[in-house]
Amino acid sequence: MPTPRLIAFDADDTLWPNQPYFDYAEAQLYELLTHYGEPNVIGSRFYEVQRQNMHLFGYGAKSFMLSMIETVIQLTDGKVTGTEIQHILDHGKHLLSFPIELLPDVPEVLATLKERGFPLMLLTKGDLFDQESKLARSGLGDLFDHVEIVSEKNEATYQRLLTRYQVRPEEFLMIGNSLKSDVLPVVRLGGQAVHIPYHTTWIMEEVPAEQLVGLAFKQVATLPDVLTYLTEADKG
Repeated sequence: MPTPRLIAFDADDTLWPNQPYFDYAEAQLYELLTHYGEPNVIGSRFYEVQRQNMHLFGYGAKSFMLSMIETVIQLTDGKVTGTEIQHILDHGKHLLSFPIELLPDVPEVLATLKERGFPLMLLTKGDLFDQESKLARSGLGDLFDHVEIVSEKNEATYQRLLTRYQVRPEEFLMIGNSLKSDVLPVVRLGGQAVHIPYHTTWIMEEVPAEQLVGLAFKQVATLPDVLTYLTEADKG
């Protein structure tokens, strides 16, 4: 594969933790609403409501809040209290403002890549206001040459970006924690992808093993391993 002319990084759970905050908020709400049903019952209904609403609400904390409220309304036949809805809103607001704590070695790796002359892009999906706020709170903005916040990461989105930045698929490298969003669509287009697994994955981002058969991508354990991968690729 040629040396990348553009390296893109996912944000949530690649540069900073995100999913653990959602997992915690979800668990707290299940505990609050336990008198309406067992956590697994609420969770199952919540998953289905989120799945149905995805094309309307997209991703992020606002979608989380709306889908949780709808779930509880359904489970209680409309008897959920205003106080309980306020608790859901409070947890959702926290998801929009939690402090950004960078994952290990993030600034150092980004700075090293810039020093080596690689153009860097932050490429994340979700709510525009929310993702812009996270980037601002992260302090990483100056390390990226480009920022793209998209509603979905699929082949059509990546192809549109490749065309906009005049980069061939094989000259593009995507780095992220999601096989569904950061790896599969890029590899299917003929691009390069590095997968950095995170210890928790949103259920909507899980990928059946059979979908990975025959796809070539690199998996590393930590972000600094990306530097080693690029060095070895240059030598190759």
